[in-house]
Amino acid sequence: MPTENTLFVGKVLVQLPEVDSTNRYAQMLLAKNRPIEGTVISTFHQTQGQGQIGSTWESEPHQNLALSIILYPVFLPPHAAFALNMALSLAVRDFVAAHVPGPVRIKWPNDIYIGDRKTCGLLIQNTIAGNRWQTSVAGIGVNVNQCAFSPHVPNATSFALETGQSFELPPLLTALCHTVEQRYLSLKNSPTMHTFLPEYLQQLYRFGEVALFRRPNGQVFQGTITGLNLDGKLLMARPKGILEVFGIKEITFL
Repeated sequence: MPTENTLFVGKVLVQLPEVDSTNRYAQMLLAKNRPIEGTVISTFHQTQGQGQIGSTWESEPHQNLALSIILYPVFLPPHAAFALNMALSLAVRDFVAAHVPGPVRIKWPNDIYIGDRKTCGLLIQNTIAGNRWQTSVAGIGVNVNQCAFSPHVPNATSFALETGQSFELPPLLTALCHTVEQRYLSLKNSPTMHTFLPEYLQQLYRFGEVALFRRPNGQVFQGTITGLNLDGKLLMARPKGILEVFGIKEITFL
C-alpha cells in the first residue's frame, strides 16, 4: 500500500516479492520513462543487494527492509552533491534512533551504526550531465529482524538484536519514507552543503576522537576526524600537525 503520511515519498510504491537489487530495478524504470519523484521500489527479499563501490549487502528473506527511492534533486548544485548524502543519512539515522535505544551514529559517509555495530547502509547513485542533475536513486538497506549474520560482517546488528523484539516491516517502511521526505524537503528549502553539516558532524561516528584507521595498503595509523571538505571527503588530523583528506574506500575504520 502507498504511504499515507507523506506528500510524495512512497505515494507510488512498487512492492516486489523478490528482486536482485532495488537500485537496479529503479535504474531500469528510469531507462524506460520518468517515474514521479518519490517513487519507492521495495522488497523484503533482495538477492543481490549492492553496497558502496562493488561491495554487497547481505539480507535474509522477509527479515529486513530493502528499498530504493527515485529523486530529482535539480534544485541542488552538482558541486554540493554530498549535501544530499548528508540529508539522507540523517533521515535514516532519525528513523533508527526512533526505534532502538543506545547511541545511533552515522559512520562516514552513510552507514548507520548502533554503538559500534552496523544496522543500515545507503547506496546513492547520482546521474549528473554537465552542470545539471538528472536523477538520484537512494538505496537503503536496514537490518530489522535478522539475528544471524555472515562471518564476513562480524559487526552487524539489527533492531531485533538491539531490542529483543521483532518488528512488522510495512509500518517501518512507512516511517522511513516519512523521515526521508522531511529531510529532503529541508534540503530543498536550503540547498547548500551547510544546511546539515553541523548536525551531520554532531552525529558522525568517532568525530573528534583519537582512533585507529587502515589505508588500502594495510598500513594502520592513528588519527582524529575533524570535519569534511566541500566534496564531502573526510578530513583527518594526524600527529605533528599533519592533515590528510580521504575519499570513499581510501580508509577503513578499525
